[in-house]
Amino acid sequence: MPAGLCWPAAAALALLFVALLLVLCRILWALRWSLSRDRTSALPLPKGSMGWPFFGETLHWLLQGSRFHSSRRERYGNVFKTHLLGRPVVRVTGAENVRKILLGEHTLVSAQWPQSTQILLGSHTLLGSTGDLHRQRRKGIKARDMLHEFMERAIQEKLQRAMSEEHSDALDFIINSAKEHGREFTMQELKESAIELIFAAFFTTASASTSLILLLLKHPTAIEKIRQELASHELYPQHQNCPMAPCPGEGRGSKQQLLTTASNAHEDQNQPPDSIEEIELGGGCSPQPPSPLDPTHPPSSPQSRGCSCPPDISLEQLSRLRYLDCVVKEVLRVLPPVSGGYRTALQTFELDGYQIPKGWSVMYSIRDTHETAAIYHSPPGGFDPDRFSVTQSEAAGRFHYIPFGGGARSCIGKELAQAILKLLAIELVTTARWELATPTFPAMQTVPIVHPVDGLQLYFHPLQPRHGGGT
Repeated sequence: MPAGLCWPAAAALALLFVALLLVLCRILWALRWSLSRDRTSALPLPKGSMGWPFFGETLHWLLQGSRFHSSRRERYGNVFKTHLLGRPVVRVTGAENVRKILLGEHTLVSAQWPQSTQILLGSHTLLGSTGDLHRQRRKGIKARDMLHEFMERAIQEKLQRAMSEEHSDALDFIINSAKEHGREFTMQELKESAIELIFAAFFTTASASTSLILLLLKHPTAIEKIRQELASHELYPQHQNCPMAPCPGEGRGSKQQLLTTASNAHEDQNQPPDSIEEIELGGGCSPQPPSPLDPTHPPSSPQSRGCSCPPDISLEQLSRLRYLDCVVKEVLRVLPPVSGGYRTALQTFELDGYQIPKGWSVMYSIRDTHETAAIYHSPPGGFDPDRFSVTQSEAAGRFHYIPFGGGARSCIGKELAQAILKLLAIELVTTARWELATPTFPAMQTVPIVHPVDGLQLYFHPLQPRHGGGT
């Protein structure tokens, strides 16, 4: 200890030295990225902070969640720079900015997946990982290997059977599509394609279905409007005198049972199992004037009591349900299953007056773009299906609304996903009412897909009387 300094003074001096060292490191870190700008471009780098050396702003991002991006967007604008997960990142919001990214595929940018996605969807990204990095990824590897082991057995069974040109399931489609182009997929390619399909199709559709049920629960007026529209198209059963008898030829095993819903829903250990009502989807009868000339139904059948089974709904009928279409669009606007996408800059280009250097990551936000779109007459933060009605001009603007992405990599299953959501909504509003099984609505997590943090736990109650009982 220097002469004349007491211990408290020495400790304070040491802390001051450490603080100055940290400040210097942060300044040098910021300078390092400032110097990485493309000098052939006169444009500046986007505003923003690169955080601390090596860590960047990753810790802030993990702790703040979605608030991380919204707070920095408020401070720096729709295009800002940051440093996440070891890479310089430019976060992009706004229809025109996102439009340039999505339409610039293969010329300005190329697709880039987060490391966690690469671990689950493919094995090649792990070949060079060793030591601590490999140990950190062990859980991801185990999950991937379990999925691949299951898929390999399913694929082997499929290949051992005589393959036809018809597509009975997704695996048939994947295998036959390769043959149509004159090649054969390896087992590894088939496994990774199937796993990708599971993640890209099943989990995103499950996310959107959960969001649909949650938002309808929060907005019961939308449920009533859907019922009114279905009734106007003679698709809503009037069931006051109809028993819960199965339709002819419909066995008990053919009905689906819905006990609780949502992504990763947890069972309530303190709730008796019989307290959750079951809904028989696709069953039940709706009233229709009896036909005395029709001798095909015995007197005890539901048809003889003024009931008939609801007809299957065609795609043409679905297309006529305008309000339901607006509801589905609004659900996907408020809670898009995927909150954004990742790209890598193939060359330096301009965006909103800033340069995006070659090699930097570009992270475009679907959710923030929906929340900040200036074209909406009603507040973007609210739930208003009517904003998409044909009388409103705000449905225009192609890149103000991008729940399925856009450009060369837009979702190829978007029509199927919307049809599934519409059928789910019809099934629910015509057969049940539902309520939360928890004191409050769950918090929503946006990574890797939008989902309730602890699941969405609900009680479902059938609208139709159960064999003469109450609802």
